[in-house]
Amino acid sequence: MDMEMNSLKPAEVFKFFAEINRIPRPSKKEERMIAYLEQFARERGLECEVDETGNVLIRKGATPGMENRKTVILQSHMDMVCEKNREVEFDFEKDAIRTLIDGDWLRADGTTLGADDGIGVAMELALLDASDIAHGPIECVFTRDEETGLSGAFGMKPGFMSGDILLNLDSEDEGQLFVSCAGGAATTAEFDFTPVDVPQDYFFFEVKVKGLTGGHSGDDINKKRANANKILARFLYNAWTKYDLYLCDIQAGGLHNAIPREAMAVCAIPMKDKESIRVDWNLFSADVEEEYSVTEKTMVFELQSESARPKAVEREVARKLIWALQAVHNGILSMSQDIDLVETSSNLASIRLTDGNKIQVKTSQRSSILSARHHMSNMVKAAFELAGARVEVGEGYPGWKMNPESDILKIAVETYKALFGKEPKVLGIHAGLECGLFSEKYPGLDMVSFGPTLRGVHSPDERLLIPTVAMVWDHIKAILKNIPAKA
Repeated sequence: MDMEMNSLKPAEVFKFFAEINRIPRPSKKEERMIAYLEQFARERGLECEVDETGNVLIRKGATPGMENRKTVILQSHMDMVCEKNREVEFDFEKDAIRTLIDGDWLRADGTTLGADDGIGVAMELALLDASDIAHGPIECVFTRDEETGLSGAFGMKPGFMSGDILLNLDSEDEGQLFVSCAGGAATTAEFDFTPVDVPQDYFFFEVKVKGLTGGHSGDDINKKRANANKILARFLYNAWTKYDLYLCDIQAGGLHNAIPREAMAVCAIPMKDKESIRVDWNLFSADVEEEYSVTEKTMVFELQSESARPKAVEREVARKLIWALQAVHNGILSMSQDIDLVETSSNLASIRLTDGNKIQVKTSQRSSILSARHHMSNMVKAAFELAGARVEVGEGYPGWKMNPESDILKIAVETYKALFGKEPKVLGIHAGLECGLFSEKYPGLDMVSFGPTLRGVHSPDERLLIPTVAMVWDHIKAILKNIPAKA
């Protein structure tokens, strides 16, 4: 065990966290971690299964007197995000994570720490290794490749797990119990066009919106932040109705799961309208700045002259594109009826004019209810199909709808109150968790997700709040002690 972690409590958990941080486990390259888990089970005489996807399940029987309790699944993912600072020499496929204690926080030396979700894995291993913790039958499940595609959960077949209750140990705020998550799908529209000449004596200009707050299209969709693509579409729509406008280029947005922070278009209008378009842009900018004066304090609007472009998008295709971008839904569609949480939303993620005379628009839809997500995707699909685009809706991944009658939630709340003298927060998350896939394949599974406090995940700033590990560890033990008997 790393000397610096000798003093950390609970020692049994940090012992295994130190062990697994010596094992390279990038997403899709978890073979050494799988081998470690198999050896761990063999050394303790525990039943172990590895499915064809590479998920690992280790079973442990009940402690004396607990044999009639319901079987509990504890689940975490074995892979980690591998990011480092540029100046740091480190090979994630060979080197052990170097950990540092920084006050109450544990972090790594210039790399991701791997506490997402290595600390969940460590708690499961400590439980499997222990002889002094009361529990009924348990199944510890370790999924692979959660970070880059949920492929372990996708590939898991029904029947691999056999428990009645699942504790997902992949949440990042101690004191919060997650009981639902969104499913999602990507919807992509593609327009073909024939390039056309721009008439003589036209003024070419570039308009750009930048400096927006952006954020995660799930977690931050309810924070009233502006979408740069929708702002650009608003201006283009207004300008089209007033001027003889040609669209020469459009490059807007970025990742499918990010609220766009920047959007740009190059256009041309008759030279006689040169000053009018500048006035319109200034008035438009002032209006939008006023609309988003609270959430977008660093928003920047730019309009500048541009060198002449030889070609533009054919007029009818450009018109239909702009009309569709103006019309298509973006943001929250509905709130949950069970909990104060966004239920269904859509994000207009990116717009790209490509060299192949195509314009591709990418969007993503989320919902904790599958039928509502299909509805949201169909709304987006219909808007672009009416505009003449080819549209493809991806297969997506399912959500996890809150069960207001959840027995495990009641147990988790009551044991938390008994341990810490305060109420935990019961929340949903408008982003994806593996629980969504489990709820589809195991529809009767009673689930809750929780974990210790992490910050800066998926970056070299990742850090783990040490005191919260003991709190979560004590909470797990209290939950296991209070699992009800089988019906």
